[in-house]
Amino acid sequence: MTDALSEITTLGSVASLLGKTLLSCDIDPAPLFNQAGIDLSAASKPDTRFPTQRMQTLWGLALEATGNPGLGLLVAQQFQPAVLHGLGFAWLASDTLLDALGRLARYSRFINTGVEFRVEVTPDTTDLVIAIPDIFPNFVYAATDFGMAASLRMCQITAGKQILPVHVALQRPTPPCKETFSGQFGASIEYGATVNRLCFDNELASQPLNTANPELARINDQTVVDYLARFDRASIAMQVRAKIIEQLPDRMPRQEDIADTLHVSLRSLQRRLREEETSFKNLMEDTRKTLAMQYLRESHRSIGEVTYLLGFSEPSNFTRAFRRWTGKSPAAFRDTSRN
Repeated sequence: MTDALSEITTLGSVASLLGKTLLSCDIDPAPLFNQAGIDLSAASKPDTRFPTQRMQTLWGLALEATGNPGLGLLVAQQFQPAVLHGLGFAWLASDTLLDALGRLARYSRFINTGVEFRVEVTPDTTDLVIAIPDIFPNFVYAATDFGMAASLRMCQITAGKQILPVHVALQRPTPPCKETFSGQFGASIEYGATVNRLCFDNELASQPLNTANPELARINDQTVVDYLARFDRASIAMQVRAKIIEQLPDRMPRQEDIADTLHVSLRSLQRRLREEETSFKNLMEDTRKTLAMQYLRESHRSIGEVTYLLGFSEPSNFTRAFRRWTGKSPAAFRDTSRN
């Protein structure tokens, strides 16, 4: 695994749900889990997380075993809010669909630490966007098929089965069973899109939900926040990444300063990062790249502002770095991400 990939993890209960789906297809999941390096017996435990790269391997093995290109949709049919633990219960207690989608985006690291969830509101629609980072080689799209279909199922559990998107965009190529996809999403589907997108009518997204319970939502939000705090403390790489983001753009982060803020010696910091198969230099590069791509997708930010936010002294320096990261100029990347 690369340094960036080795840090990205997925909630274990997703693997558990995939295992149950394999059983329903009369396939023993144990050999596939073993081959992917995933402990099936630990998958249903609340605090279990697995490297996303191993989950990708598992999805690929499961696709091969079932021969079903719609496997992600099949897994989503068994999805229940409890799969997401506190986040699922907080979702059920949300005031509106917009509130629920915002909660999902806000705490998306609970589900996956490397996939970006965000909500975009247009004049007509409220969109849930799930963006897959470029660092995943040979991405197995069954995982996002599941994520998109499970998100729609959550909306329907909360607001009623009649809730359907007005449009769906998927990054995956057109599947051989596209009728199955159209039937499950109940809307026109754009394949080969730049991001995965579920678009709901604005009026629908703003309607009060019968299950709304602000106090219950607050309690479960805190459960998720506490979980993420424990998770971040367990990973020195996550703590360093957070400090890098915190210190940009005020100054260029230095590992000596970050070691001081984390109350560890420089040697200890370097050793612990090596144990997590990364380094300060790699974390700095990966964090700046990730932030650069995020900022460039935000149309209100100029390239000059992005340069400043990332701690570069000149736009030309930022452009050279961005070309090294992506093979594109910032302007070309921005144009591509809008299409």
